[in-house]
Amino acid sequence: MLLGVDVGGTFTDAVLVDDGAIHTAKVPSTPGAESDAVMRAIDEVLARAGAGSDEVEVFAHGMTVGTNALLEERGARTALIATRGFADLLEIGRQDRPDLYRLCTPKPVSLIERTLRFEADERIGPEGVIEPLGEDEPERLAGLLEESGAEAVAICLLFSYLDPSHERRLAKHLRQRLPGLQVSASHEVLPRFREYERCSTTAIDAYLSPLLGRYLGRLGEAATTAGLPRPLVMQSSGGVAPAEEAARAGAWSVLSGPAGGAVGASLLARLSGDGNALGFDMGGTSCDVCLVEDGEVRRTDSRRIGGRTIQLPMVDVHTVGAGGGSIAWRDSGGALRVGPQSAGAEPGPACYGRGGAEPTVTDANLVLGHLAADSRLAGDVALDTGAAAEAIDHLAGSLGLDRLATAAGIVRVANQEMVRALRVVTVERGVDPRGFALLPFGGAGPMHAAAIAAELGIGSILCPRASGVLSALGLCASDRRRDTAHTVMLSGAELSGERIAAEVGALIAAAGGELDDARAEVVYEMRYAGQAFELPIPGPPDPDPADLTERFERAHEDRYGHRDPEGEVVLVDIRLALVVPGPEPRPVAATAGELGQDTRPVLFGGEWVETPVLRGEPAAGTRAEGPVVFELPEATLVLPPGWSAGVDDHGTIVARFLSHEMGGKGTMR
Repeated sequence: MLLGVDVGGTFTDAVLVDDGAIHTAKVPSTPGAESDAVMRAIDEVLARAGAGSDEVEVFAHGMTVGTNALLEERGARTALIATRGFADLLEIGRQDRPDLYRLCTPKPVSLIERTLRFEADERIGPEGVIEPLGEDEPERLAGLLEESGAEAVAICLLFSYLDPSHERRLAKHLRQRLPGLQVSASHEVLPRFREYERCSTTAIDAYLSPLLGRYLGRLGEAATTAGLPRPLVMQSSGGVAPAEEAARAGAWSVLSGPAGGAVGASLLARLSGDGNALGFDMGGTSCDVCLVEDGEVRRTDSRRIGGRTIQLPMVDVHTVGAGGGSIAWRDSGGALRVGPQSAGAEPGPACYGRGGAEPTVTDANLVLGHLAADSRLAGDVALDTGAAAEAIDHLAGSLGLDRLATAAGIVRVANQEMVRALRVVTVERGVDPRGFALLPFGGAGPMHAAAIAAELGIGSILCPRASGVLSALGLCASDRRRDTAHTVMLSGAELSGERIAAEVGALIAAAGGELDDARAEVVYEMRYAGQAFELPIPGPPDPDPADLTERFERAHEDRYGHRDPEGEVVLVDIRLALVVPGPEPRPVAATAGELGQDTRPVLFGGEWVETPVLRGEPAAGTRAEGPVVFELPEATLVLPPGWSAGVDDHGTIVARFLSHEMGGKGTMR
């Protein structure tokens, strides 16, 4: 049995996979005590499956703990040790502005206070040691850290990616002298050039590691007490690692939650489609989108989160603040806006009846008939139509609109936020979205899928059977993965097959650990001499330099429209991933006879249409034509007129757009 648990901002999802059978549970998240909701979700899914905790073989966990701590600036009290004269590196950054045309837009506040930035009397240059690290310097710095009350320290010295001897001495001394202090050294976190990115990533690692260590420690103890395996934690790169390893390296788990959804989307894109899909995860707080090509989710090695740079391998996910709990409001110019503020898990949308009074996307969907007043959402949440109407009426009055126009406007504005996010990962990167299926998931995603597909010209939708908990299912399917990278700067005669193979071999030896049977995935970052940035070129661990150079020049021509026959090619970085393939669960559609049928009025194109509603998990072969509403256990798929849907052997609802014509009754068979 495979167990996956994903902690979101509003709900915590659990999936138990038992030889194709999928059991699910969804409970409200418990902000500040996330492990409580995790264990409650596990208890519920085990009870539904009639299984015991001792039958679980793998327990994989994804979370937003690190992401939220970074965005909300509530990580550990962190110090920085930098080479003398470089203590303000994080504030100087790249000397760019958050917004090109808003000169006064402030940069994010530094994670490290000025009083906690310390300078080491040392200096290493590209050719070697310029000023040695004094014998007493590690103890002097340890004393300053002890007096400062810091919980963590980031060590980032110049050129430590070439010569880490000074960082090693400092880190070793601090770990022995101050055993309770989290020490993150840049040569361990990110042994690559570019000083600012290395320092920023190391600072984030130090800032988050104590918080994640405490959380994962509590979760590990609770799992052991319950008789479960120790958790494997989803990394930003889309692979899992033991909790103890993840706790020591907080920066690697910043995108833990979205990564699980991306892996789940790639699994279903392979099983129910042709492997090409746009993953679209709309939860209660935010929306994450990703691109799946040939069954694999795209990855990147750099991202800004909350305005802060983190340069580590991660799934290429773009996030916007548009979820079911996103709050609708009127801005100072009188325009209707949605998000990024969210009602969260507590109190939640007004229709949850828990004290929320502001209108949200979920309230609008209830008023429009996309959700039913007599339905109970996952997590056993009952809906209050009166509370939703009252919240929307209050906003409608300030906008000068009626209730339905306001509700429809809220949904349209939220949809446009998500369309913009999908265009970032497609159109802005030269990808035509019309060649992909839209794969919606998350509790709210399928409700908005048809409108978003129409906006992007997409003609097919893949709605997974477990769409409301697909991120948790993705955790069950995740590979064991360990990533690392190193700057080598090889060109000319040094760019030889023997030298490259030796560098890759050293990386494998350093990262291997317990992954002896792992597959090595290598990416070579290359550029022409004098260029500022590199192109990633995948290749074998022992490549032919001539072939590698040819593939780089071909990629350069594809990207920029030209190649430089006279240019010197430089291999800048080598990125390595050691991968142990994970299980590939194959969901099986529900058996026939479990589907309930009903009708209710739903607003389509400004008109109320009496619409068939299918409740439960549809069996393979079930077909329906729009307008129709599928009320799945954890999500609701709304298909307007013009769409036709069928259910495949994996329980995925495969919907196709047939016509632009509106009107007509939905049919079922």
